[in-house]
Amino acid sequence: MFPPFKQDLAQYYNELVISLIEKGELALMQISRESEERKNQGIMLGSLVCYDKNTNEQIILLAVSGIAKQLVYSANKSSSFFYNQEHFIIVEPLVSPEKIEKALSVNDKEIHELTAKINEIKNTVESESDENNIKLQELAERRNLLCTKSLQNVFDLYSFSIFNGKKITLQEIIKKHWNKLPPTGTGDCCAPKLLSYAFDHNLQPVSMDEKYYGNSSRTKENGKSYAPCHERCGYILPEILGLEILYRDEHIVVINKSSGLLSIPGRTEDKQDCVTSRLKNLFPNCIEQPSVHRLDMETSGLLVLALTKEAHRDLSIQFQEGNVKKEYIAILDGVLQKAKGDNAPKNGEKKGHIELKFRVDLENRPHQIYDEEYGKLGITDWELLDVFSMKTSMEGEKHPVTKVLFKPVTGRTHQLRLVSADSHGFGLPIVGDTLYGICRPGERLLLHSCKLEFNHPQTKERMCFYCPENFE
Repeated sequence: MFPPFKQDLAQYYNELVISLIEKGELALMQISRESEERKNQGIMLGSLVCYDKNTNEQIILLAVSGIAKQLVYSANKSSSFFYNQEHFIIVEPLVSPEKIEKALSVNDKEIHELTAKINEIKNTVESESDENNIKLQELAERRNLLCTKSLQNVFDLYSFSIFNGKKITLQEIIKKHWNKLPPTGTGDCCAPKLLSYAFDHNLQPVSMDEKYYGNSSRTKENGKSYAPCHERCGYILPEILGLEILYRDEHIVVINKSSGLLSIPGRTEDKQDCVTSRLKNLFPNCIEQPSVHRLDMETSGLLVLALTKEAHRDLSIQFQEGNVKKEYIAILDGVLQKAKGDNAPKNGEKKGHIELKFRVDLENRPHQIYDEEYGKLGITDWELLDVFSMKTSMEGEKHPVTKVLFKPVTGRTHQLRLVSADSHGFGLPIVGDTLYGICRPGERLLLHSCKLEFNHPQTKERMCFYCPENFE
């Protein structure tokens, strides 16, 4: 993951914590049984610098990764650090080691018994016989099932406070990932502990850093700062923060917008939650209108937002002058080569160029309709990538779909959805299109902004971001 907040100030406090540990003024206390494979391994130390929204006081949150160890104050309190101890808060694990041990104990005995049986069969002379192979497979499947149940029992214990002060359970996050389970230890890293505590106590995050402390390993170097891990934190932090941040500096933020989230607020009270409101919640010093382009609510993918007026002006000009390059992945509901639209491929073409004029349907907003006389020209290049079978809804059988790469030259409202669905285009809507196609139960619009290229508004460096689609 890209670090969601600046690291410099929090790095200072992490270095202070390490110095206090080495002076004996802070200690790493063992609070649960340490596994053999983790002995002598280092840990991540996390610092989150916040300010209290009510008092405007600076608060520094401290945490360590995992559930085996905890930072504690030692008896030796000679440092000036302790004169302001009330401004330092040591954040405990989200779930106690005792609760996790209890959740694992439900299936622990049978898992160990199955492991013993598997090892016993493997050690026999006839271990590779067909009968033994069948038996081993059955035992392994049973053990895997129990291990998954144990993991689910542990995940049932976790919930997080998120950007708006509300709670979300880990199981709710898992459902948003199509029930694909995260690795063991998800929720025990520093970042979710720190951010969950901050959002639960009305604290505004300013700077966050995670530093590795201990014996250097193959992947971690003692004293070096690291971004939140992709495997665990990348799974849950977008839900905790409200945004998946792919890049951030003093001038811009690039995010991967989730499907179902508005780019900017709507007119009614129930449509105020959006990308820009969440961005301003995380970065209060951001300008009032950070949006420089939009994605439809149902479309997922890359958005760049401006944090300063200068960046907003520069990016807006780039969009107006066509200096920004965008690419989208879409899954069309059927086989493109069999589509009946005027611009559907007639002779097996796998690439093409479409120019169509559309305008808003005044009697049925926000729908757009083809209008050769009064419509605005939309220009789109396309490329056929694949035809395959896909189960697009939660229920139902697989059916043929077509994966298409769109390269819009212009940025008209609903341009790609219309190119796909309208009879003057392909005549084949995108899967899950509520406006121009069919959205079956459990479906979403399978349209994703996968590539975004522009010049950095300050450095003028050409920047290119790629974010693959996740339609499964």
